[in-house]
Amino acid sequence: MSNGASIHESSVICRQPGRYIGWPTIAKAANGELFIVFSGDRDAHVDPFGKTCFMRSSDNGETWSDAVVITDTPLDDRDAGLCVAPDGSLVVSWFTSHYEDYLAMKQYTQGEEERWQQALSQVSEEDVVRWTHAEARASDRRIGHWTRRSPDRGDTWEDPVPSIACTPHGPIVLADDSLLFVGTIIFARTEGEAMLGAAQSLDNGRSWELIGSLSAMMSTVEEDGGYAYLCEPHAIEVAPGHILGMARYEDRRSGEREPSLLWQFESHDGGRTWSEPVCTDILGKPPHLTRLSDGRILLTYGYRHEPFGQRACLSHDGGATWDFDSEIVLRDDAPSSDLGYPASIECDDGTILTVYYQQENPGEKTVLMTTRWSV
Repeated sequence: MSNGASIHESSVICRQPGRYIGWPTIAKAANGELFIVFSGDRDAHVDPFGKTCFMRSSDNGETWSDAVVITDTPLDDRDAGLCVAPDGSLVVSWFTSHYEDYLAMKQYTQGEEERWQQALSQVSEEDVVRWTHAEARASDRRIGHWTRRSPDRGDTWEDPVPSIACTPHGPIVLADDSLLFVGTIIFARTEGEAMLGAAQSLDNGRSWELIGSLSAMMSTVEEDGGYAYLCEPHAIEVAPGHILGMARYEDRRSGEREPSLLWQFESHDGGRTWSEPVCTDILGKPPHLTRLSDGRILLTYGYRHEPFGQRACLSHDGGATWDFDSEIVLRDDAPSSDLGYPASIECDDGTILTVYYQQENPGEKTVLMTTRWSV
């Protein structure tokens, strides 16, 4: 029991021996089938090798299919998101990342440097142009924002399309059957520019149009290079046209740094205009929002402070307030802070299933895990 929540079980659902995997998202179809996407077959948290992987379950997450690769561009494919569109198709999102200089990655272990250098040398300029977007720039790399659809619940996949925005857990479905993707559109942090945007799809994820944006820079870049910014948002529709967004906060300024508290913001016109972000008391990153059958909004997030793990919080009033005094600890036994990105769904049996990544044992590569619980 954790502050009114019953933790039933936690288990490893995907392990790729000798490989690093992370940043999962879970979604549920109308027939109860569950799907998970993540970035897998990696060497490390940052590397040139990431691929988008896909799993499914037909028994409320008790068992899962083997992971299959659904996207493998010449670049690093990261941060897979997922939603089930109104027509039943699956819409998977991710971003591509290419570091100009492999030494900037600084993540390889002894013996891997030559292999990483060789992998990056095989990426042509044509590959980079094809899979990145000039407008989706970052300070240290070239990136691209993408979605692709499956009309048959993951058996086949259509060609990728640019999504404009990108965030770890992907787009959401609104009451009017449109898709809304609240994510990062510019991430040039050290240049003092970061922007969150809302992209809309009226054709079940076949195309996207930017309809709104808000600044994600929370400070100007200081002389020593310090800055603060918002990133990795997620959103939920509280009522028709009323969108609640939450975002991860990072403070890289000199002196005393703020902890990684989540910030939230709202739109009352379907994502076209947004309120100024405000800081919450919730310590974690990044957010995932879902509505439970009783109307409450569930927020799950990684906890990268000791004791490391996964946590959750509930709102009874559409995100106006959060029951942070009754914060739910799903896990507090992770070996390191390399963890998180939990995403949750409510199963047909009323339990909540949360998927996330972390190490199972110290010194090992990360795995995907789920925790089944109820409130």
